Amino acid sequence: MVKLNARELRTTEVDPEKAKSIKKNPIYIILDNVLDTYNVGSIFRLADAVAAEKVILCGETLTPPNSRIKKASINTTGWVNWEYQKNTIDIVKKLHSDGVKIIAVEQDKRSKPFYKVTYEFPLAIVVGHETHGVSKEVLDIADAIVELPMWGVNKSLNVMVSLGIVLYEIMKHI
Repeated sequence: MVKLNARELRTTEVDPEKAKSIKKNPIYIILDNVLDTYNVGSIFRLADAVAAEKVILCGETLTPPNSRIKKASINTTGWVNWEYQKNTIDIVKKLHSDGVKIIAVEQDKRSKPFYKVTYEFPLAIVVGHETHGVSKEVLDIADAIVELPMWGVNKSLNVMVSLGIVLYEIMKHI
């Protein structure tokens, strides 16, 4: 196993030609007002790990360049395609009309356990605000709402952790 120290992890130089040559998977990751910059940076790392097509930062979500996002992302903001959209519902509607399946990760009366859903591609995974979750408008047009069952006393997991678990389930279907 290769072990890298903190300096080695954070000194990946972006190579635009190499970045273009990476085969992307048909997965969009949409952040609906995710506020914590460490969550945002970590989600860039997840997007890189699964070779997602694009990360779409929406609403009040901060964008690169941001020192905390850069630190948490270990420089993957330069490798991962991303864009900013002011309104989450607008980009979700556009992707949906283009044939992209919309999957929201949220606790909701309509949600199903993440491992009991059939994932079809291309798809967009929407995660939401750390306190308020994915907006109601997005939940209402999502093709599926998935959640992680909780068996202990805790009611939920961190947005980045939840996204990571769902993404790796999705990767089983690629």
